Amino acid sequence: MSTRIDIFTMCMVWDKHNGKVLLMNRPDRKSFPGYIAPGGKVDFPESIVDGAMREVKEETGLEVREITYKGLDEFCDPQQGLRYMVFNYLATSFEGELLQDPPEGELLWIPIEQALDLPMQDWFAERFPRFFQEGTFERSVIWEKSTNRTLKETFMVYNDRAME
Repeated sequence: MSTRIDIFTMCMVWDKHNGKVLLMNRPDRKSFPGYIAPGGKVDFPESIVDGAMREVKEETGLEVREITYKGLDEFCDPQQGLRYMVFNYLATSFEGELLQDPPEGELLWIPIEQALDLPMQDWFAERFPRFFQEGTFERSVIWEKSTNRTLKETFMVYNDRAME
């Protein structure tokens, strides 16, 4: 069986001065309905970070400047030979104006402490706090789509203590 690797990004845009994050409300007709951070598929051969910055621009109109790698979520389905990798970033500096008619859904600036009250996918609600925690994370799930069963899950948080 051949293996397919799909690479995606997600980039949380955080206005630290106002304590708000930018989320978009994806409609039901799109995959993953509910509130979510900007992101999408990385185009070959662009770098992963360039893909994250491009996706933010396409979906929100904002150009991100300071961007920090926060971690990796990966989902593997051995039955399909699929590895689905999502590289997560936090943008704390940006410029530009929000799109008036965004392609992926309505955009909303919301205080961080209220964001989890919005309707969203369970996996995004679980991931949300990780954008604001120290260090980087890595989550790997081996999942069987046919039975909707998790076969194995690994979760790690890394802090670069070697540099202290």
